[in-house]
Amino acid sequence: MREARVVVIGIGNSYRGDDAAGLAAATLLAGTLPPAVEIARCEQEPSRIMDAWAGADATFVIDAVAPLGSPGTLRVFDASVSGLPANSFRSSTHALGLGEIIELARAMGILPPHVMVYGIEAADLSAGHPLSPAVADAVAAAAGAISADVEAFLSGGA
Repeated sequence: MREARVVVIGIGNSYRGDDAAGLAAATLLAGTLPPAVEIARCEQEPSRIMDAWAGADATFVIDAVAPLGSPGTLRVFDASVSGLPANSFRSSTHALGLGEIIELARAMGILPPHVMVYGIEAADLSAGHPLSPAVADAVAAAAGAISADVEAFLSGGA
């Protein structure tokens, strides 16, 4: 029996404030997950996400979500069951939004069987700014949630 292929993908733009939240979470998770878990950072064309999760049994994706009034709020979605809310994962600073990438992969039959998406509500997506304090705090919480969910998946609990 083969070991499950698990990929954690942090998405973002390190030069656009809170849009770097997914990248920061991926960096925080590096070296803390079981060695078999792959960590990818997607800072360029978002369609590369499909390359990162190709052949994966489970994918855990972290990205900033549109500012809706509660910066730092962590929102978790099971994208293997249904699409992402359009008002949260819109294109923002990416050419395509994460929701569009997931639906494209679903239509092409290449979406991994288990896809969890963690969105941290952004406060400031301005160029040249660091993570806002609320989002920086949320990155650690998101990393903890992803770590627990990855462990649960690997132990057969997800």
